Amino acid sequence: MNIKVVRGNPTPEELAAALAVVRARAAAEAATPPGAPTPRDSWSDPARIAARHLPQPGPVSWSRTYWPA
Repeated sequence: MNIKVVRGNPTPEELAAALAVVRARAAAEAATPPGAPTPRDSWSDPARIAARHLPQPGPVSWSRTYWPA
């Protein structure tokens, strides 16, 4: 694995931290069996958006849909 710094001048500690993250991600990827489904992040789950129900329109809501008050 080759890593090249394209821009900036990282300190040895910053470079070591970035390399640790890259190696941890590669190890996690290698540990998953081939064909295993990848877990979804909770923020991208469509059920999170649909969990809250929108309020139902009231009896006079049709009059407020277009005309300003």
